[in-house]
Amino acid sequence: MKKFIILITACTFLTGCSRNLFNFTIVSTKDIELEKLASLKKSSEKTEGEDKASIIIFVPSKRIKIDKAISNTIDAFPGCVALMNGTVYSKFWWIPYIYGKEKIVVEATPVIDPSIAQSSSQLTQYTKVYINRKGNIDFIESISEEKYLDEKNKI
Repeated sequence: MKKFIILITACTFLTGCSRNLFNFTIVSTKDIELEKLASLKKSSEKTEGEDKASIIIFVPSKRIKIDKAISNTIDAFPGCVALMNGTVYSKFWWIPYIYGKEKIVVEATPVIDPSIAQSSSQLTQYTKVYINRKGNIDFIESISEEKYLDEKNKI
């Protein structure tokens, strides 16, 4: 009986949960030009991103946000501008009055803008990207680490 009480007490103190918040057909936190809709491509693989926070005693270290989790998922895949056929769920675990973690996770199929994906595949470790006033990439230049550090010091 004593072991049973210890087991129940341990299970009570080590709590955790996962919950499906919603499913979506298409979502984005980026501006998408409607003229480019026909040129967007669906990826063959899924991607995942999250926004997370620690729980210290019973106070979260920050507020987790669904839009931040979506943005992190989009940013995790080169050339991605939107997500489709995805799921958003929350997870947490907590040892009461000690420590825990909570997070929002997004799993979805990336929608890729080929022009952005092509540009990002040309990038090296140190790259200078020239953007015109309309926000389009004029050209991309690979630079040395020394030139990068010089440019960084100018800022």
